[in-house]
Parts: sequence; structure tokens; C-alpha cells
Amino acid sequence: MISMSYDLSKLPIQTLLRPISDAGAALSRLDERIARSPVGEGWIERSHFTDACASLWIDGELVHIEDLVLHDATKDIRTPTHELTIARDVLRTRRRISAQPPGWAMSADGIRSLRGQAATATSDGTATSSEAGPADVVGGGKGDESDGAASALDAEFAAIDAVLARSEAAIEAAKTPNRVGSREKDPLVYDLDWDEDERLEEWRGVLRQTQGLPAVLQAVVALDAWNDLSVLQHAPWLGRLLSASVLRQAGISTGAHLAAINLGLKTVPVDRRRHRDRETRLLAILAAIIAAAELGLKEHDRLALARQMMERKLVGRRTSSKLSGLIDLVISRPLVSAGMIAKELVVTPRAALRIVEELGLREMTGRGRFRAWGVL
Repeated sequence: MISMSYDLSKLPIQTLLRPISDAGAALSRLDERIARSPVGEGWIERSHFTDACASLWIDGELVHIEDLVLHDATKDIRTPTHELTIARDVLRTRRRISAQPPGWAMSADGIRSLRGQAATATSDGTATSSEAGPADVVGGGKGDESDGAASALDAEFAAIDAVLARSEAAIEAAKTPNRVGSREKDPLVYDLDWDEDERLEEWRGVLRQTQGLPAVLQAVVALDAWNDLSVLQHAPWLGRLLSASVLRQAGISTGAHLAAINLGLKTVPVDRRRHRDRETRLLAILAAIIAAAELGLKEHDRLALARQMMERKLVGRRTSSKLSGLIDLVISRPLVSAGMIAKELVVTPRAALRIVEELGLREMTGRGRFRAWGVL
């Protein structure tokens, strides 16, 4: 058997010291800003969406954030793709890790649970989201009344497609003897010589060896070792979330803040991220962490300013006004649809459109139907 060892004896510590310090300082600044901010919770929720889409981008797939937001809200306007389904599971995994105590994701039970979730996300390959909501059909606003019948028909077809997709997934899952939890795997999907248990134990052994290193370096080595050992055949994205969990467990990212490493990696050229030289790869990951923190600060400041501008429109409003609820919603989502607003604020779709106009949100899609809005 080919050795899969990851050698820690020759880490270029001297070269890494400065970027390690810079990364730790950048993350600490961001974490402090988020912890004290009125838009902190909204920023965290937004980061889950942006990082999930970035994760698919790094793995060579394109998922639009608009589709992911609507898919997460079960307001799809088209049949979800396999890539969108994976992005949804990355999103849910980030939320799950954030909702647990800091040390849970790196525990034996946590890794076992997350590994099973990742296997489910990548093995069934079939979209399982709910159908498009009828509230979104009304989300057009002015000039859309003539398209009402067509919108309703589109929504019905989308609903039928989604039901068929779920039915096919259930049938295939029932027919397949090698589902998650079974010892057998389909040789057309999996390399049967690929021992994930052995690779995972090797990776955990690397983590044990890094216990005396700075927390940022532990996270960087954890990610590089995960990629080098190719722990899971079809879920490389899980290693990036576990690396962020190392930072959170060490206290660099506190509370529910999980570093958006995927977003930072998008700024690093692929030839550096996948370089044969380990020192180059480690420096690339450190650069990604710094970039993620800097992008996070910019996004936070943008959201804080947008909230201040929108809150000016609350002056003189009744306490029962739905505007404040809409402000909280648009701060916590990259975009919102009429159906999402109607569901969250418990109003009719037409009332949702009126509130959107009062708040002056920007229409993000450029469509006449199935529109969505966000902050400038």
C-alpha cells in the first residue's frame, strides 16, 4: 500500500511566522467588529451563503447565490441542479457547525456526523428541494399583471418537476444497496481501493501532532493535509469547514462566526493553491484567511451603512410597521423575494411588494417575474 503520511518535520516556520501573525490579527479584528455590531447576526447569516457558493466555485462548479437563497427558502423558480444541492448542504453544514459548541466539529462524534452528511450530499446526486412557492409567482410588481397566468403556469410546472425529482431520488435510494451506512460502494462512483477511514485517521494523526503550534498554523496545516491526503473522495469542501472550525475552537473566531475560508481562497490563484511545493500552498492558505477577514470587514461596514440609511425611513412610523422586520430580513440575506418577505413578515405578497417600495430596495435580478431585492 502506498504511504499517505504527511510529514510535519520540515515545516517552513520562519517563512510562515509573519503571515500567521497577520492572519490572526485580521481575524481578531473582524471577530471583534462582528461581536459588537448591530448587523452581526445578519452578517454571519450572509457569510454562510457567500462561503457556500465560493466552496462550489473552488471545486470547479458555479452556483448563483440567488438560486441558493431561494433554494434554502424552498422558493425555487426552477428544478435545482446537483451542484445547487451540494451548495445547500455546504450551507447547512456551516450553520450546523456554528450552532454547536466550538469543539464539536473536531470531535470524533462531530466528524462522524459531518462525514455522513457530506456523503449523503454527494452520493444521491438528485435535487430534493421543495417546489416554488405560489407567493413568488406574484413577485413581479408593476407591469406583471398580464403575466399572471403564465407565472402561475410556470410555478405549477416547477412544482411538478420538483416532485418528480424527489420521487426519482427516493426510488433510486430504495433500489441502491450501497447507500450511506452500507459497507458496499458502487464501483462506478467510488474507487474501492480508496480507504476513507484510513485517510481520515491519518489526517487526525496530523492534527494531534500540531497541538503545540499556533492556532492559525494548526488550521492551515489541517486544510493542506486534508487536501494532500484526499480524505473524502467526493467531499473536499468538508475539510475547508473543519479548518475554519479549528480557528473557532482555538478562540480566534468566537461565537457563531465561522471564518469564510472558501471566500478568501477565491482570491488566490489556483496555481498557488495547488502548487506542488508545500510552502507555497501554506502561504496561499494564509493569504486566503487574510483576504477573507478583509472582505468580511468591508462587507460588515457596507451592511452597517445600509442599515443606517434604511432605519431613517422608520422615523414617524407606527410601532406595528413591518418595515423594521423587512430591514432585519434584507440584512440577513443577500437577496429576498416577495414570497420570502410574505412568509417572514406574515403579510400578503402584494403587501410585501408595497413594503419593498417603501423601503426602496434594489431589484437584483433584472427580471419582470420572479424578482428579488437586496440592499445597495
